[in-house]
Amino acid sequence: MRKTQVRGSKCPISASAEWTVFAVGGGELSLSATRNRSGSINFQILHDLVTKEKKKEKTSLNPNHSIHSFLSFNHSAAKTLTKMSLISQNAAVSKLPSNSGDSPPVTGSDGETKVDETKPKRKNKKRNRADKSKKSENKAEMKRLESALFGSLYSRPDFGSESSNPPQFVIDRSAGNELSVDEENPLPSEQKVRKPTWVDEEEERTQVDIQNVSRLRKLRSSVDEKLISGSEYVSRLRAQHEKLSHGTNWARSFSEESNLTSLDEESSDLLRRDDYVELDSNLKLIPGLLEFSKLTDVNSDANKERKTINTMQFHPNGQFLLTGTGKQINLFQVDGKRNPEIETKSIQNFPILKAAFLPNGSEAILSSRRNYLYSFDLTKASFNKIGPLTGRDEKSYETFEISPDSNTIAIIGNDGYILLLSAKTKQLIGTVKMNGTARSLAFKKDGTELLTAGGDGHVYLWDLRNRKCIYKGIDEGSLETKSLSVSHNNELFACGSSSGIVNVYETDEFLGGKRKPLKTVQNLVTTVDEIKFNFDGQIMAICSKGTKNALRLVHVPTFNVFNNWPGRMNLGEPRCFDFSPNGGFLTVGNREGRVLLFKLNHYQNA
Repeated sequence: MRKTQVRGSKCPISASAEWTVFAVGGGELSLSATRNRSGSINFQILHDLVTKEKKKEKTSLNPNHSIHSFLSFNHSAAKTLTKMSLISQNAAVSKLPSNSGDSPPVTGSDGETKVDETKPKRKNKKRNRADKSKKSENKAEMKRLESALFGSLYSRPDFGSESSNPPQFVIDRSAGNELSVDEENPLPSEQKVRKPTWVDEEEERTQVDIQNVSRLRKLRSSVDEKLISGSEYVSRLRAQHEKLSHGTNWARSFSEESNLTSLDEESSDLLRRDDYVELDSNLKLIPGLLEFSKLTDVNSDANKERKTINTMQFHPNGQFLLTGTGKQINLFQVDGKRNPEIETKSIQNFPILKAAFLPNGSEAILSSRRNYLYSFDLTKASFNKIGPLTGRDEKSYETFEISPDSNTIAIIGNDGYILLLSAKTKQLIGTVKMNGTARSLAFKKDGTELLTAGGDGHVYLWDLRNRKCIYKGIDEGSLETKSLSVSHNNELFACGSSSGIVNVYETDEFLGGKRKPLKTVQNLVTTVDEIKFNFDGQIMAICSKGTKNALRLVHVPTFNVFNNWPGRMNLGEPRCFDFSPNGGFLTVGNREGRVLLFKLNHYQNA
């Protein structure tokens, strides 16, 4: 019951009067009082005003309804009201339900008028209980489904309690790769091959042209291949995807992981062999577009002064790169991400022009425009001076080559002389002489034969065991041969001229008297200063040091340059470059002091 205050103004009882009843938290009632002949006073509720808050709460008082309630008071009560004169009295006014019309008044024991107030209905307790039980059932069902899908991923096992679904097998890695299984549910000894649910018969009848479509040429196993079946097309697409993205170990089953590990070990051992020359058809490089990725510069944090990179070479193990900048050499560990610098050494008054590792990887030979060399011992991190050589008057030993067997160092001298040094003792062991001036030289694979070329365009082949010339030929169309390179299998050699032309010869045919080159590459217009074949002889790089972006990569089987190299990339003015031992990396050093690093995606190892 809510109490209200009845307030009014003084007026004679004989006259008609109006009182206004203010209900706390309720509405506003307007009363009309009338006195009859018998002396009793009748009060009538004319209308009510409901506050906005009560409208929102849907109170029982509704201004749209006309409420007519008659309050009867006796004569003594009327007199008392008149005498009180604005004195508040507590009255209980009940809230009238909105759907009811009139409600009878209730008189209290103390004479005060009271009106029943009906409380709003509460929610059904039974319905609440039903909703709670339904929610608990839904929650239990969700937990059961999560447990069935994810096992114990979200819930810890209760140790000591019996599980309704015990594990059927346990992986025991303590005894090798064998599985210890439950006796009730043993696993088969050999893994069953899952058969496809559905096979498209149209795949065998469909023919796919992989030669005319440029983006499918990479799927060819040979240059002349044109049409393949639909199933073969699908398998090659999968192989190409696996080659570019190697997947994740967690997605492989236990048996697949062990098989892949053994296969990877066999393939890595095969690629590490020096006599690996024969290539599988899947390893053949497709012409046209070269798949490569630009990686972080090798010296991004080292060469702050941005001095010109004059020389570079990978270590035979493929993990380290040696660079020569001014009077300083730097040794980096190449990983394609951070490429941390391992060692930095400087030599006073010795601007380094060329640096090369001995094939056994024990030390590096450094040259400059001086009549002496330096050797850098990697284990001791120290320099040893080589020369001047006794009996020689050369002023510069800047151009040299090291034999693949790590026995001989060949240096270009004056007047066509080639100086031969022992790689072990660093002493002069002999010389050979050309008719003209010597400009370039290159060893064959076994290290016992040496190719030299000079300013008259002639090419010489020397047998270093008896220091005699085996053959002398002419480089067709060349007035001055500036660079030489021999492929790793000795089948090809290339000569670069001062006019930018590169002639590629078959070694056996050239020595047999055939002077016509196998192919003439004319993609440079300035002097070809350096030529290199990669480890499997499928890529030949040619470089001109004085021209911007003058580095071309040639697909050797077709003798066509790769169209997308260098593309829109800025190589600057390249001064040197090198392939990693297994072909995975290509580095380019430029005049601006950057050592650019590229990943050749066709090759898996560095």
